Amino acid sequence: MALMFLGCNPQGSGGSDGALSSSAAEKVYIAPGEQDEYYAFLSGGYSGNLTVYGLPSGRMFKEIPVFSQFPTSGYGYSEETQPMLNTSHGFVPWDDLHHPDISQTNGELDGRWIFANGNNTPRIARISLSTFETEEIIEIPNSAGNHSSAFITENTEYVVAGTRFSVPVPQRDMPINEYKGNFKGALTFISVDPEEGHMEIAFQVIMPGFNYDLARPGRGESHGWFFFSTYNTEEANTLMEVNSSQNDKDFIAAINWKKVEEYVAQGGGESVAVNYAHNLYDESTHSATSTMIKKVVTVDPTQIPGAVYLLPTPKSPHGCDVDPSGKYIIGAGKLSADVTVHSFTKMTEAITNEDFDGEAYGIPILNFDNVLAGVVKSGGLGPLHTEFDSQGNAYTTFFISSEVVKWELGSWEVVDRKPTFYSVGHLMIPGGNSRKPYGKYLVAMNKITKDRYLPTGPEMEHSAQIYDISGEKMELLYDFPTHGEPHYAAGCSADLLRDKSKKIYRLDENNHPFAITSPAEARVERDGKEVHIYMSTIRSHFTPDNIEGIKVGDRVYFHVTNHEQDFDVPHGIAMIGANTSEILVMPGQTKTIVWEAKQVGVWPFYCTDFCSALHQEMQGYIRVSPANSNVELSWSLGD
Repeated sequence: MALMFLGCNPQGSGGSDGALSSSAAEKVYIAPGEQDEYYAFLSGGYSGNLTVYGLPSGRMFKEIPVFSQFPTSGYGYSEETQPMLNTSHGFVPWDDLHHPDISQTNGELDGRWIFANGNNTPRIARISLSTFETEEIIEIPNSAGNHSSAFITENTEYVVAGTRFSVPVPQRDMPINEYKGNFKGALTFISVDPEEGHMEIAFQVIMPGFNYDLARPGRGESHGWFFFSTYNTEEANTLMEVNSSQNDKDFIAAINWKKVEEYVAQGGGESVAVNYAHNLYDESTHSATSTMIKKVVTVDPTQIPGAVYLLPTPKSPHGCDVDPSGKYIIGAGKLSADVTVHSFTKMTEAITNEDFDGEAYGIPILNFDNVLAGVVKSGGLGPLHTEFDSQGNAYTTFFISSEVVKWELGSWEVVDRKPTFYSVGHLMIPGGNSRKPYGKYLVAMNKITKDRYLPTGPEMEHSAQIYDISGEKMELLYDFPTHGEPHYAAGCSADLLRDKSKKIYRLDENNHPFAITSPAEARVERDGKEVHIYMSTIRSHFTPDNIEGIKVGDRVYFHVTNHEQDFDVPHGIAMIGANTSEILVMPGQTKTIVWEAKQVGVWPFYCTDFCSALHQEMQGYIRVSPANSNVELSWSLGD
């Protein structure tokens, strides 16, 4: 009877917080065969990749390789994708991915692409949301620690990338202790083709040598502006935890990119010598190319009246966020207990009235009191980031006090707060960085896991938590582990992407130079010490499956075309002794793996992806003869 009573009283009456006393489990449960309501794209931080989760279930669906080699698919190993990881520093198969952002039209998510930054070797990537594959990576010159990116304007006119570390521009040999006044911060505006999404660096605004931390676009009435939080306005270069925390206020930099755009279009700016890689994947050829670019346009903002202003913001602001209306710019000073909210209307009035409180390197500093909209007196410690729902509320994370605080736009009153477990960094509300937030769930991305999961040694995966924010009070629903170190995330409705998802690559549209459209075209050809195998795969055999005449010292190229035209039937291929990875080839796709014949013998290859009941039988052999052998090159199937 007691069990029956508890089962009929899901809210409980005796103070229990178990599963029987809460509806939380029901809210995250997705029955077998049913699908989640939202996609959540979490940055992988030092994994270099994006991970895709469902909301509200917290199930991980996919890891998308972006800046890191990925043996699961062969990304960065296959001949077709290695160019994606090319940089001015050479082949760099890793990065620190921080901030994804979904493309927008009229300030609303449109589900075409998601952009992400590489923080270490400054890069911006564009990932297709129809294939969930990385299609383009562009390196950012004059930058270091590409942190305040990748954030987009509300019609995806630009992806914006701000440097975290100021550096000499142009780079040169100089004493580090001459930092102040000599190092510069580059804010890069990358144009996006509205049809194909292709990126091109339009211009770089060369700013004073502060640290540029995070950024957000203006929207609505503030469209045409971009806002960047800064710290280290002291321009310190050593013992930063002390020396870059001296000033009572740092700045949010407000950039009128419309004015800069017009200035550059009229021939303004300076074309300077640089060297950076632009890597582009062609879905038709299933191959990437890498091009080195030698020039970039830089702009001195002091030469453009009305282009740049500084908004004083306490203290060492980390988060920089703009509400859905575009009226308010939120600065979360991580060394402050309060959240500072600036008014865009007051900002423009102060600019008109020249209500300045000095200048920094020729850039006007606006009067703090006259641009302030309000202050959120939260009582929390270490405010970091803010997102928004569709009901006029904001949600801010507090790192030190480990909580999410809900407050009301306009009144600045705190209306709710909930603990997180533990030390929360970013948070994400699907659409929360747009004019139209979905506002049903909030995901908190926590930095410390401690006791949330079974221990796995001194390193544990980070903890994310899902909150229901559909009611007046937030409700913690679920914990789930995340891969790498998620910083930010982007989320959208599954309805926005589900029907756009690509199922197969059409074989008749495969323009890969080594593709074969039928097994009848399979062949093996020698070109000096290179051997090219034109191979087809279909359930459940390779054509060819026996190859002879390979000699020690040969480089063997497997050009593999998957002839399946059925959804979710990839084939893989792995070769014993290969010093790359296997490759996973999608239906209708062609990929290439290279194997070096180093030892005499008969060596097997096999399919790595379970494809049928006869998957184990999907294999073949390569015979390797001595380098001076006279064995003729030949292949067979079924002989």
